Amino acid sequence: MMSFVPPQISVGSVLHCTLPLLFVIVQHLQPHSTCIAGWIDEDTPPDARVVVPLEVKQYVPPSPVKTNPTVDALNGGGGGAAKAKDKTTTTASTATTTTTTTTTTTTTTTSSSDGSRDDGGRNNPATPRTYDLVFSDEFNAPHRTFHDGHDPRWTSLEKNDYTNDAQHYYSANNARTDAHGNLVIYTESANTDVIGFNDVRYERERVTKHFRSAMLQTWDKFCFAGGIVEAEMSLPGRHDVGGLWPAFWMLGNLARHTYVGSSEHVWPWSSTSCTEKGRTAQLINACDRAVHYGMRRGVGRGAPEIDIFEVQAGNVGAGMGNFVRMPVGQPFASHSYQVAPGRLPRPGEGWYPGPGQWYDGLKYGEGTGMNIAFYGSYNHFEDSTDPASQDYWSDAISFNHQLNSSHFGGFHKYRVEWELPDDGDNDDDGGGTMRNHGYLRWFIDDRFVLEIDGRGLRESGTGGEISSEPMYMLLNTAISSQWGFPKQCPAMCPCKTYDCRGGFQETCGFSEGFCQMILNTPVEYKINYVRVYQDKADPKQKVGCSTMERPTRTFIEAHEKNYKLEGDVMTRIANTSQAHPLKPIQNGGGACSTTANASEALPETCGGVSRGVCHAKKKTCECLGNWTGPQCLNPMGYDDIIWDPPETLYDLGFSWPSLRGCGTAMIILFVMMAMVLLAPTMLRRERRRKEGYKRVVSGHRQVAAAASYERRVVA
Repeated sequence: MMSFVPPQISVGSVLHCTLPLLFVIVQHLQPHSTCIAGWIDEDTPPDARVVVPLEVKQYVPPSPVKTNPTVDALNGGGGGAAKAKDKTTTTASTATTTTTTTTTTTTTTTSSSDGSRDDGGRNNPATPRTYDLVFSDEFNAPHRTFHDGHDPRWTSLEKNDYTNDAQHYYSANNARTDAHGNLVIYTESANTDVIGFNDVRYERERVTKHFRSAMLQTWDKFCFAGGIVEAEMSLPGRHDVGGLWPAFWMLGNLARHTYVGSSEHVWPWSSTSCTEKGRTAQLINACDRAVHYGMRRGVGRGAPEIDIFEVQAGNVGAGMGNFVRMPVGQPFASHSYQVAPGRLPRPGEGWYPGPGQWYDGLKYGEGTGMNIAFYGSYNHFEDSTDPASQDYWSDAISFNHQLNSSHFGGFHKYRVEWELPDDGDNDDDGGGTMRNHGYLRWFIDDRFVLEIDGRGLRESGTGGEISSEPMYMLLNTAISSQWGFPKQCPAMCPCKTYDCRGGFQETCGFSEGFCQMILNTPVEYKINYVRVYQDKADPKQKVGCSTMERPTRTFIEAHEKNYKLEGDVMTRIANTSQAHPLKPIQNGGGACSTTANASEALPETCGGVSRGVCHAKKKTCECLGNWTGPQCLNPMGYDDIIWDPPETLYDLGFSWPSLRGCGTAMIILFVMMAMVLLAPTMLRRERRRKEGYKRVVSGHRQVAAAASYERRVVA
């Protein structure tokens, strides 16, 4: 029988085992010098750290006093007020039209002002629910810039936009913070020469864009799945002049907007189950048995779109022109959820849906009506070998809300509540509890606008659902001939080139007053803050662009050419074999002045005494505390939990989520305290062990071998 001898533990062996562990842990800690939440701006007011869901009050329009059967039939069965001049009356009366004709105003999801809920159809009693702040940007540091590599949260694009008949170029210089605590997106009439691709001649050509604006994205920096997003902003331009397209929206991280190659057969797919159309038209579909890039078998992937708002200004009111059958006219905010595949059969543009043509579970508030002018788009690709199977419809479940002049130049709150669905397709989870199908809810100034119940999507038969994809946020002002421009081109006007500084041929296609506005007045889209909240008691809600349930990291790395421009240099990620389309965040190094007044938060003062200092000899900024960027004007930001860390030399094929910030500090503190407490005991045991044994003299060959090994190590 073999005897068991317990292993002897020495201080050296403990250090040998723990120091590598400490080294790996410290690697995760180094970028963060203090214990603060990863994405929370220190300037966020204390009373804005926790919120509850808002109350849903479905609008019940008053019964119309008179009805005209002829007008009713024209309007799709509503109580027609097609030519009413009073906008309030128009909204109230024609809202009946939408309610009556869509036959889709029921939902099982409820909430109350105290934050209680029934989880979108669950049979459990209502329970209190609170949401904690997980991301905020108050934009209080003036002169902040958002070029690639400047800011941990946002990236301001520097590229041409050739989507949606865009007339603008996105310049990173057109976005910065002002002295009043706002992010400002400036839109101007200015020429930019770019190399564009002519999709008729299939060749590159030099083109000139006559407008400049800005788009900011949190793509592959900050993403989240589920929760509440809220922002306070002032819209650009005039309420009665069409042509600007300001937006605040979200997109799945698998698609990088304006990089069209990343979105083909990915946008706006929300289908997670295997469908006939998905098998051939969805790039990452649930029918594939072979899985790659860390994705789950049997789960389709895509990049759905949640439009918190897209605003169209103008002077065409409800019941007029393009809005003759609609209860809402210009100016309006369009709130949409865009998904694929689309429904067939589908309603015709400009007409309300017939039975079985659209989605159930739609609920809306006062001043809101269905957007019958846009039900989605047909997605065709030039390289399709079998268009019948590879092309697809996408749906826009969209409602318009009436705005007024106060939204342009004055600040208002815009909010979306995003509840994630449970996994699976059955209504019953097997235990008698109704499955949560998720929902989306829109609010303006805390007043209910729209709800989309996930049950309606799941019962549509398309395979679509309320998405669980990690999404990033976008802020931009576009100029497109598809949005707010005259529907009919004026007589003798070619409507081919749009340039406010040109002659009649270039200016005749704009809405009345547009060129006068953009040439003579500042066109500024101002954002006071952006905040995101999540329910920490809900394990489905996560912060991160690549989660365990919906990974994106390795897919993006494997298809890097789709996420960058030709000639862009990929940035190598430290200690890994991976590269990334975005530049690393520059921590200081910007030019500064030692003679400037350090009490002022300016680029030349490195943000002032609390943010950075100017190196006396180098004349460059050195950042302090939780500030970064070239001039130390940008607050740091990072994920507290990295669900899908890059592979490193320390990986053995499996990685637990890596804790960042305070969590890592606690681990290091615990390990160090344990070493201090255990060290005296181990030293005593080591001394006793040596005293209890006699030294054994090694043979000549053993000593020689040891000496040889020692020389090799030293050498």
